[in-house]
Amino acid sequence: MENPVLIFGAKGLGVVALDIFQRNNVVVYGLLDDDPNLHNTQIGEYTVLGSTDDDGFLKLIGKKCEAFVAIEARAERHDLVEMLNERRSIMPVNAIHDTAIISSFAQIGHGNLIGARVAISSKAVLGHHSILHTGVIIEHDAILGDYVNIGAGSIIGSGVVIEQDAFIGSGVTIISGVKIGKGASVGAGSVVVENVPAGSRVFGNPAKKV
Repeated sequence: MENPVLIFGAKGLGVVALDIFQRNNVVVYGLLDDDPNLHNTQIGEYTVLGSTDDDGFLKLIGKKCEAFVAIEARAERHDLVEMLNERRSIMPVNAIHDTAIISSFAQIGHGNLIGARVAISSKAVLGHHSILHTGVIIEHDAILGDYVNIGAGSIIGSGVVIEQDAFIGSGVTIISGVKIGKGASVGAGSVVVENVPAGSRVFGNPAKKV
């Protein structure tokens, strides 16, 4: 990455992204956050410069800076990505931990956070602006849509389809070939053996509708 990156979000996920960029020797310009209590504070050697809608910093994005949205709340993340698309005509970059293993035959979109020891197998597809926490395994031919959040240690079997806005908790196992519908949620530790309809919530082993 030639340009420095400006991180949107200075709390938990923002610090995770900062660590990833540091490990990859990417220069970080600073962080932005809408919590005024964080403004002008330091995270290591980096400063929380201001709010996410500060025009003084937004105007740097595109020619002088790249952007990464490190906010876990899906609606807020979506709004910030849309703002960057409309006002700066850019897509956020990926933050990929240096210990992640990604097949050269996998397809990865933009703006994703891929955590430590994540493994993405051949012909798997990952859309845009998703979060894969530590130790997630994506088996071959799985397809993940945009704005998907997958908790630490989850295993996504081969051929699984996870549609946009789905939430998968930590330690979940999704058996090969299962489909998780748009906006569905799977509780932590669940084992999913059958399709989950859009917008529904399931939990347990085997996972049942809550």
